[in-house]
Amino acid sequence: MGDQFDCALDLMRRLPPQQIEKNLSDLIDLVPSLCEDLLSSVDQPLKIAHDKESGRDYVLCDYNRDGDSYRSPWSNTYYPPLDDGQMPSERLRKLELDANHAFDQYREMYFEGGVSSVYFWDLDHGFAGVILIKKIGDGSKKIKGCWDSLHVVEVLEKSSGRMSHYKMTSTAMLWLQTNEAGSGTMNLGGSLTRQIEQDFPYNDLNPHIANIGRMVEEMENKIRSTLNEIYFSKTKDIVNSLRSVNTLAESRQQEILKQDLVAALQKRHNKSDN
Repeated sequence: MGDQFDCALDLMRRLPPQQIEKNLSDLIDLVPSLCEDLLSSVDQPLKIAHDKESGRDYVLCDYNRDGDSYRSPWSNTYYPPLDDGQMPSERLRKLELDANHAFDQYREMYFEGGVSSVYFWDLDHGFAGVILIKKIGDGSKKIKGCWDSLHVVEVLEKSSGRMSHYKMTSTAMLWLQTNEAGSGTMNLGGSLTRQIEQDFPYNDLNPHIANIGRMVEEMENKIRSTLNEIYFSKTKDIVNSLRSVNTLAESRQQEILKQDLVAALQKRHNKSDN
């Protein structure tokens, strides 16, 4: 069972992220016994809902779900309505609101659009949370794409009160589709998961939101750089090795010029030896 699950998980990580839901459903149909493990382990594309009370959009995920309802971070309201839904403590709810406003500005600065949401929940010796960011393409017919990032963080507040331990697991899913007359349709996509643990001082000058924000910013920059190197640079190298940007006549002209240059240098070298 363990080998089956590892193979299935590795397969899902290699398939296009824009087709995760369909591929996951097909895989569960093939191996129903892995249904629960796969649903809890495979990150799926984020979905967006609208909070009627605040008039703002928010991101749906398992961390703000209770039954069939989802809690909005802006109004703290469940949709559809739920009387006994799980709620963060009063202290954590205030921190959650501040974090949503902070990461809303971060999202606008880095992504210039999209939707972000932050959810916190209480732990025995601290708290945990998730930062979600979704950016969909601008609707262009020639270029389509989507960026989904999920950052799950656990914060352990130490008894000294001066330091806190932060453990963050980040996943980013990116896909891009182009449709140009000259090159046709091309799909490019992938996902990465990374984890980091750090200790930060916790005080008025270094609040939790600033510490978490620093970790998220550094992690997203690293993931973007890695995705660019692995997927975009590799694809460019492969395409360049398969086709030439020059016409056949231009290539022949360059080859003739190169041969003439080599012959001229060789002739000059022979004269200097004599």
